[in-house]
Amino acid sequence: MNTKRKKGTIGILTGGGDVPGLNPAIRAITLRALREGYNVIGIRRGWAGLVDMIRDKRTDNSSNCQYLSEEIVNKVGRTGGTFLHTSRTRPSRVPQINVPGHLKEKYDQETNDLTPEVLKNLEYLGIDYLIPVGGDDTLKYANRLHEEGVKVIGIPKTMDNDVPGTDYCIGFSTCVTRTIALTHALRTTAGSHERVLVIEVFGRYAGFTALIPTMAGAANRCVIPEYQFNMEHLCELLVQDRLTNPSNYSVVLVSEGARMEGHEMIYKSKEKDMFGHKKLGGVGDVVSSQIKKLSPKFNKGRRINVINQRLSYMVRCGDPDAVDSVVPMAFGNLALDLALSGVSGKMVSLRNGKYGDAPIEAVTKVKKKVDVEKYYNKERLRPFYKSFSQKPLFIMTSEY
Repeated sequence: MNTKRKKGTIGILTGGGDVPGLNPAIRAITLRALREGYNVIGIRRGWAGLVDMIRDKRTDNSSNCQYLSEEIVNKVGRTGGTFLHTSRTRPSRVPQINVPGHLKEKYDQETNDLTPEVLKNLEYLGIDYLIPVGGDDTLKYANRLHEEGVKVIGIPKTMDNDVPGTDYCIGFSTCVTRTIALTHALRTTAGSHERVLVIEVFGRYAGFTALIPTMAGAANRCVIPEYQFNMEHLCELLVQDRLTNPSNYSVVLVSEGARMEGHEMIYKSKEKDMFGHKKLGGVGDVVSSQIKKLSPKFNKGRRINVINQRLSYMVRCGDPDAVDSVVPMAFGNLALDLALSGVSGKMVSLRNGKYGDAPIEAVTKVKKKVDVEKYYNKERLRPFYKSFSQKPLFIMTSEY
């Protein structure tokens, strides 16, 4: 790749799961950087692009990185997903099978720390500032690079909204908007068949994606990872909700990381990604089967059938909503403000309705979760509807 320099070079990458709002963020960074006199390089496939690169001018590295122009980013800036692609690669723990062929002799352990190669590749590309857009896993590795001396400015992204140091992460608003819309759409079927509607939503450790839509009226009840629920109690509440509904149905949102009392999280498989996470999925199936089994106890001996739906990728695909169009624009320009001021080791943020930044190491300090005592009614298995004064837009996201 030709690294002919102007004022300097900005590198951008997107890591982890895709969300609407990534392309607008890439567009905002690129347009501002180009107008400030920088070159802009897009790193493809998240951290994988910096792992797989071959430092040889004769090698075609177009699958790992590309120069970005106004023409390129303007075409995709209003769309969902990330045109730079993404991955869950963790350069500090690369399994042997994923080590690039040209590095296999040098790195031959079961898991390998390829950070030395990442640092050399950043230098090879002439990148002065690296702007990774991602969740806590992506940003934790960005903090590692910061500790290694790389000038890093992170942008928080995740549907779960669980990155500490910011009230808001790109993708969350669209996720909530879609969850509400899809849940309301499914009500017609639930009401037609007089069933309980069980909807499984994302949320490994944090229940914001179930609690906020429920607060907005999408569901009667929700169960979240922060509180182990009693299955009989949930079933009793849903049967009561169904009986008081003129259309004879009820709705519960189930976070994928929710746990019944005495049980662990439910996984689709035992295989782990490079960040040590097993793929979740299936708690909605268990909750549905238990409701069928337990419902006669609370419904005069008659079983209630269930509609069981996993929203999954439906809430992360497609175009961003208004919030996830505006916030990425602001975050991208905030990142350039920091770079132009010579500041690094930061993550841009939105706190208490105001844009700013936080130290990037904030992502390593705590887990951002729902404060159950403040926001979750454990008896009613739904949000508290009180104490809204001076809270941010999404109510319960300013605790960390």
